[in-house]
Amino acid sequence: MTKKYVANIVPLNAEGIGTAPHGTATFTETGNQLHVTIEMFDTPANTQHWEHFHGFPDGKAAQIATMAQDVNHDGFVDLPETEPVSGTTMVPFDNAPHHMDVPNDNYPVADAQGHFAYEIDVPLGDLQAKFKEVFGTDDLELDKRVIYIHGVPQDLALPASVAGEVGMYDAHVTLPIAVGKIEVTED
Repeated sequence: MTKKYVANIVPLNAEGIGTAPHGTATFTETGNQLHVTIEMFDTPANTQHWEHFHGFPDGKAAQIATMAQDVNHDGFVDLPETEPVSGTTMVPFDNAPHHMDVPNDNYPVADAQGHFAYEIDVPLGDLQAKFKEVFGTDDLELDKRVIYIHGVPQDLALPASVAGEVGMYDAHVTLPIAVGKIEVTED
């Protein structure tokens, strides 16, 4: 049986970053494989973009963040400000999603026009096993998740109030630039 999900990815923090990233993500479960495609346009050019699905481990449905989540009113919705509506970072879309190793340098890099396309086949059993180890369930519940695209150039001036450090990576790497609600599709 095949299950397919899609997310229409819309801009977040567009005014502050000077561009309006947008795109589409599709997730197709077939047998023991999850096929993921993500295509983005108008992202900050020549920049690596972390991308993940976020959600709540208890199964509560995640929602996309909007500028309403800018609780400190600094003009940016940073990673910590997304958590009340979107939950925690769960699965990265890097070179090995099933390892769930979030902080790394193996994410797509946008070209000079701000475009990138990502496509990968993920061993679903391996991903579910790692997901269960980390979150206590092997059910990915994609229809209760949101996808975030992150990352702005290091030379973009961000207010000191913008948070989101993850290990050695600062808020430039983790700043959300686009988000989409993952939904079941009949397509």
